[in-house]
Amino acid sequence: MAIVYIQAPGPPWETWEMLLRVLGDVTPVVEVLPPNAALADVSGSVRYFGCDAVEIARLVRVRTLALYGLDCAVGVASNPMLARMAGHHGPPGAVRYIPDTPQAVAGFLSPKPVAVLYGVGPKTAGTLCKYGLDSIVKVAGTSEVTLQRILGAKMGRLVHERARGIDRTRVIPHAPPKSTSAEWRFDRHEVDESVRRGALLELAVDIGRHLRTDAQVARALTLTVRYADRSTTTRTRVLPEPTAHTPILAGTAQALHDALGLQRARVTAVSLRAEDLMTARLSSQQLTFDRQTESARRLEPVLDRIAARWPGSVGPATLVRS
Repeated sequence: MAIVYIQAPGPPWETWEMLLRVLGDVTPVVEVLPPNAALADVSGSVRYFGCDAVEIARLVRVRTLALYGLDCAVGVASNPMLARMAGHHGPPGAVRYIPDTPQAVAGFLSPKPVAVLYGVGPKTAGTLCKYGLDSIVKVAGTSEVTLQRILGAKMGRLVHERARGIDRTRVIPHAPPKSTSAEWRFDRHEVDESVRRGALLELAVDIGRHLRTDAQVARALTLTVRYADRSTTTRTRVLPEPTAHTPILAGTAQALHDALGLQRARVTAVSLRAEDLMTARLSSQQLTFDRQTESARRLEPVLDRIAARWPGSVGPATLVRS
């Protein structure tokens, strides 16, 4: 395979459309990665255009910059995991290529901490670090059996392969996104907690409507807070059950915010990301005898249609501006 990963700055939904237009001229095998990236399998394009994957990646980068003014970070590799990692660890405006050789793959992965390995979350990374496996090179030198004892059979096998640069996934065109996000940027360094909470409520409303429109539910929610010194704090919480219900999303977001104890912190932006999405009809919900909650769930699709036709006409009362 020849995989190109491209990550662009800019508002998420606008970025998606731009990337799809540019990549669609090169290959039909494109998978969108929220909030602002995409994967493309250019194996067939290499033969069609008569050039290698790196040249195609440079062409895509130049077109994106010329047409939309987006200076992208681009990674090229033989599988999606390595292409993503190359793009993440490369500067904007550059194409970073990992040759398909064991030496090149090992040289790229070995010095990096295990936490940056794609597919290894904070919990798994923490477990590995407890056993002294804090770098990819250490994990790669550990037997699969040992990793399975530490992490379980499935995760141990996955981590064992990923540490050696093996990724068996494929680029899936038109696949539903696995996450969706929304961001609020403040006009000034915001220190008022009530203003930040209002912004989080509005973000939760947007994400809830987007999930319900796509007939999806989220199993986790991530809050990212960006400060005036350009540092960030990120916290994730697994939801009690898969949901697209706005009050649950909003309550979880505000609980994550309150747990940070920001007090007088100067915040420049907050963002929410609904993660681990699944099709709504495949999810299950806890039965409840709360008529108010059930009525609110049934009313949400109606309000979504009204909001789509007349933007700004409906929403939580606390967001009404006098």
